[in-house]
Amino acid sequence: MRKKRLLLWIFGIVTILVIIGVIVVSQFTGNMTDVMTMQIDDVNLQSIDDGTYDGHFKALPIDVVVDVKIVDHEIVDIDILKHINGQGGAAETIVEDVINQQTLLVDTITGATYSSKVILKAISNALE
Repeated sequence: MRKKRLLLWIFGIVTILVIIGVIVVSQFTGNMTDVMTMQIDDVNLQSIDDGTYDGHFKALPIDVVVDVKIVDHEIVDIDILKHINGQGGAAETIVEDVINQQTLLVDTITGATYSSKVILKAISNALE
């Protein structure tokens, strides 16, 4: 009788863990689809005053916080303060492209597309 009760408990726990896993994977998949189709609009730097602007964007499992420094209507520095990225650490080099080209309309980093887009969206949010 104890064995049967133990097996029922184990089955119940495994069932709950599987359901939680399906929900988590579904949420991540939905977020990543949203990130891939997300439009990144360029900003009009001429309308932005000198200063440092903070921006944030989160699309589980990626979370980015940036500081963007503007001087004379140019992006002179972008600090990534937080980047929870899974395997998208290479995307952090995208800030160099944004600074060099003075636009958010840059190519994403191959192999780190999701993180690239989330970083770009955080920069966009900082400058809006």
